[in-house]
Amino acid sequence: MADDRIAQVEVIIFKLVDRIPHYLLLKRIPSRGGFWQPVTGGVNAGEDFALAAKREAEEETGVSEFLNFYEDVHFFEFNSIGYGHRGEHVYGAQIKTDAEIILSSEHDGMKWCTLDEALDTLKYESNKEGVRKLAILISEG
Repeated sequence: MADDRIAQVEVIIFKLVDRIPHYLLLKRIPSRGGFWQPVTGGVNAGEDFALAAKREAEEETGVSEFLNFYEDVHFFEFNSIGYGHRGEHVYGAQIKTDAEIILSSEHDGMKWCTLDEALDTLKYESNKEGVRKLAILISEG
């Protein structure tokens, strides 16, 4: 359950194409930075982190059905301008290969990336580390 600290969640959505993970990256609208990232969002007061992750995934992509859901993939802390110190809990979510993605108004682009493409596209090292750790979990089955 979320505590009094400011917390965020990140959800790295992926699908398997010929048994190779492809990661969904979303491009934030220019007024929100214009960079590529996984699903991210806040945790409501009293909300469980995993529930917040699933809610944010649905809000930002329209997807609510997951084939696999990975908890405790990664955790990091950072300072955000205007928001202060935050902790971010990272989850992984496998979806069906043919699942339709419906972007929220927070994003104006999306793309599916292999591991190397995702690492080349993501802006923040903390996001890259989450993808790396999820890739290991996926490979371990």
